[in-house]
Amino acid sequence: MHPIFIATAGVGLAVLTACAAAEPEPPSGRQLFLDNCASCHGMSGKGDGPLAAGLPRPPTDLTGLSTSDATFPTAHVMTHVDGYLRRGRPGEVMPEFSAALDGPTVHVDTGDGILSPAPQPLVALSAYLATLQDG
Repeated sequence: MHPIFIATAGVGLAVLTACAAAEPEPPSGRQLFLDNCASCHGMSGKGDGPLAAGLPRPPTDLTGLSTSDATFPTAHVMTHVDGYLRRGRPGEVMPEFSAALDGPTVHVDTGDGILSPAPQPLVALSAYLATLQDG
């Protein structure tokens, strides 16, 4: 093999490795929950966070979001967290998290069999909330 080809391949591999290392690891759904939700919803998602007592109404117990057949309402949860369906509603306590959970998009099946683009952090948070479900 020609030495120039080997050197070029080595440089290319080093550049690819540097680019991969430069990409920050996206935050996990659990970390997003701890950073954005636990202060109101509590560490376990039951609505008993340290700020809950000061709110006009109790935060939702996030451990009971699944339907009676144990289906997690992914689309509903993501739109509620994002704030899309809550914009402009009077008396809304929960802030919109669309800016905080923005990021590269991934395709997710929200339960209808159709892959829809959604921000990766929002998908990760929703997936974490699904793990908190009782029963």
